[in-house]
Amino acid sequence: MKPLALIAAVALTACSGPAPDTSSDGTMTSVGSVERKVTAPWPAAPDYTGRWIGVEGMVLDIVPAPAGAPGRYTLTMQWDLDNKGSFDGVAAGDTITFDRNGLRETLRPTNGTATALKYLAGKTDCLTVKPGEGYCRDGLSR
Repeated sequence: MKPLALIAAVALTACSGPAPDTSSDGTMTSVGSVERKVTAPWPAAPDYTGRWIGVEGMVLDIVPAPAGAPGRYTLTMQWDLDNKGSFDGVAAGDTITFDRNGLRETLRPTNGTATALKYLAGKTDCLTVKPGEGYCRDGLSR
């Protein structure tokens, strides 16, 4: 009787381990193969490269950063009559953030009315930093 009890104990021990992992990252098909889920590529940031025109000499040029890193840009701008400079910009969704004179600024896609600049009212392809500072393009300035 002891050998039969020993065999039963070994069999129970072998079967009592954790269940094998049968999960997958896909869905079983009718023939037993697994369909893998296809992940859509990360949405590309809008193409803001090119020249954007403001009022009274304000201008914004956006070019990809020299290192060619995706989502990184060099912004060269004249944002009022007395101030101009170049800044490193980083895409975040449909915006580009940059640091200017110690402040974090954000370029947002808007229309001309949102710039709060009368000359740009009615335009549809614009980038605005804040009311009174905006830049638009007519599609020919890329």
